[in-house]
Amino acid sequence: MPVSSRVRRRSAALLAATALCLAPTFAPASAAPTPHDELPQVIGLDVTTEVEMLDAGKTTSVDLVSAYLDRIEAYDDAYADQPGLKAVVTVSPTALANARLLDAEREAGISRGPLHGVPVLVKDNYATYDMPTSAGSVALADYQTAHDSTAVARLRAAGAIIIGKTNMAEFAWHGTYSLSSVRGRTANPYNQEYSASGSSGGTGAAIAASFAAAGLGTDSCGSIIGPSAHQSLVGYRPTMGLTSVAGIVPLSVRQDVSGPMTTTVEDAALLGSVLAGVDPADPQTAIASEQDPSTFVPGLSDTALQGKRIGSFHWDYSTAIPEGPRPGTDEVTKIVDQAVDDLADQGAEIVDVPFTREFVQQQLASGGWIDMRSSVDAFFASTKAEWPAGLAELTAPADELTFSDVVADGRSSLDKETLDSWLALADVPNPDYDKAVAAQEAGKKAVDAFFEQYDLDALAMPTSEAPANEDWAGTTFCDVGANTGIPSISLPAGFTAAGLPVGLELAAPRSTDATLLAMAYDYEQATDHRLPPASTPELPRNGVIPKSVIATGPAREEG
Repeated sequence: MPVSSRVRRRSAALLAATALCLAPTFAPASAAPTPHDELPQVIGLDVTTEVEMLDAGKTTSVDLVSAYLDRIEAYDDAYADQPGLKAVVTVSPTALANARLLDAEREAGISRGPLHGVPVLVKDNYATYDMPTSAGSVALADYQTAHDSTAVARLRAAGAIIIGKTNMAEFAWHGTYSLSSVRGRTANPYNQEYSASGSSGGTGAAIAASFAAAGLGTDSCGSIIGPSAHQSLVGYRPTMGLTSVAGIVPLSVRQDVSGPMTTTVEDAALLGSVLAGVDPADPQTAIASEQDPSTFVPGLSDTALQGKRIGSFHWDYSTAIPEGPRPGTDEVTKIVDQAVDDLADQGAEIVDVPFTREFVQQQLASGGWIDMRSSVDAFFASTKAEWPAGLAELTAPADELTFSDVVADGRSSLDKETLDSWLALADVPNPDYDKAVAAQEAGKKAVDAFFEQYDLDALAMPTSEAPANEDWAGTTFCDVGANTGIPSISLPAGFTAAGLPVGLELAAPRSTDATLLAMAYDYEQATDHRLPPASTPELPRNGVIPKSVIATGPAREEG
């Protein structure tokens, strides 16, 4: 179903509901709609550049929002010979009205913050008061919270325009693809037959295809860094607790992290600085007081790698999984080896370290997702919201929405075995949960000690041991950050011969996010690997997409 048709059914009710919550959203009398054939070209635009253009009067928020909405309309559903990305679940019915308001404020000399008037997309597990929050479940397609999540509230306070919600693996479960019962499977714009990775694949595909310059994902084990690697993006998983997860439908409160997915490190640092900070609604954010996010952007430097000690290691990536090597593993290994050499060329000292499979599997434990059901039930119980009539009555208690009601709806894309295993989980705390927490705390100390023992500023590794394919686009070392809470970032490292992106992951000691971002910036500036996907080109001025401009693989300069 086309995006416009999907959205239209909700728009009237949402407009009425949000009219009382928003500041006046009228355009200044002098404003006139820009003809679609004169809208700005947005491929290659990053957030920092958009802010500069807006400040200089070279574009308007209305024009940027219009250009992005046109691209969503053109490329998210099937077109020409492509299946379409299916990256967007809902488009905001008030995005253009909000853009008009922010344009008027800018003209009057008012700035809400560093993202004033910038269009942003957010994953559909972030609560938004003006759009439903499905968490990928069709049973929750009309689940409407009364308030924003903390992260969304901070974006809006900084002036961002939330133009839509992105598709995700249902309840953020799968890390290798993004399949939801509310929208289907998200495609990778570098090859639309291939997986966009998960669980934040919708955000990854949308930002890669220039549906916005930046978006938010969540990461419980690779769900930001994986999609970013497979779609040539910067994916930043902050130190756990640096950013709040209050108001986000959880998978595991012990591992969930909110973070940005962008096309540049500078944008990741900018959004990270907006999101970071202590939040009384999220006790884990107490650790945020250890850092000053206002230093993230000013601290970026193209000499940041000089003298830094970067740990490097070689697993046998060809046997990184029990089933055996995935196609393309050797090619990815060579690309990441070159990336490590590039780190050295920028002045880093590369240190061979014994970072082994056994260390990760035996010491960096998490205990799995044994708090999933209770975390979701606690979210429903503590979140003021309206849900579809009759949903809460499917299981007892009939007057409270629970995860068992969503399962009883019967339309989930998740397999019965997974759903049954979650339903069988005991309430927390319980002895098994306490044991898992203790093991995870021991793992945190173990990785902290590892960095200290080898005097490391970061670890370097491939984000994934193989490129994306039809069904798989996973991460190799998601446990390192997810189980221990240290910050990590995936950076574009190049492309395979088939035009598929490869990512370099850097992981750093806890609460050294500013240093991690600066090192990532240095690498990015020295290599400049990112290229946009060719399957979602700039829209022709006549609004028609000829098949001749649709191709697979990244756009490249010849010669």
